Amino acid sequence: MKFKTPPWTEIDTVMFDMDGTLLDLQFDNYFFLELIPETYAEINSISKEESLSIVKKLYQEVQGTLKWYSIDYWTEQLKIDIPSLKRSVVSKISIRPNVELFLSKLQKLNKRLLLVTNAHPKTLSIKVEQHTGIFDCFEQLISSHTLMLAKENPGFWTRLKAIKPYDPNRTILIDDSLPVLRQAKIEHLKYLWGIKTPDSRRKGQISCEFPLIDDFKQCFPNQATGF
Repeated sequence: MKFKTPPWTEIDTVMFDMDGTLLDLQFDNYFFLELIPETYAEINSISKEESLSIVKKLYQEVQGTLKWYSIDYWTEQLKIDIPSLKRSVVSKISIRPNVELFLSKLQKLNKRLLLVTNAHPKTLSIKVEQHTGIFDCFEQLISSHTLMLAKENPGFWTRLKAIKPYDPNRTILIDDSLPVLRQAKIEHLKYLWGIKTPDSRRKGQISCEFPLIDDFKQCFPNQATGF
């Protein structure tokens, strides 16, 4: 799908995902696909290959559910202190290009900014501590765990609207997950934008369904008009 700048005059509320949208997904891919398997292999005295196979199977069993995003769940399943392990490598967390400038521009236009993430509240806290500046821009930081549904689950966006009212016709969701965007479309959010390269180390994704942002400067409001 050809990229087009969002129609900012028609938008009041801007919802952002966190991992893969505001933050580079390379951290999470490294953590779940490299560091956890390495740690699990050491603890259980098995090879990294065997460990990766076991861990991937456990991931697949709960992918798309809240358990997949819960560090409490993985701490119990893997017998690894996931929060402590995550804190040990927080220096690897990085912000995607032009995020801070984009958020600043939207604030100047008095847009309502909401962070809506599948990240567990403990994970969210760790990342907020590491990058306080960008999170200060938001009216509220919302973890899907507080709604008891993952964002890609049926009914999530309706449930969100009940506790945090928004007009679906004047709201844009920017999220790197195509399943999340598809569910938001089913629940009638009008403006849906994806992310072309959630992980800067990996090949970009392709979608014929949604415009994909490569760099947030593509979305900057028009300098001359403010929109």
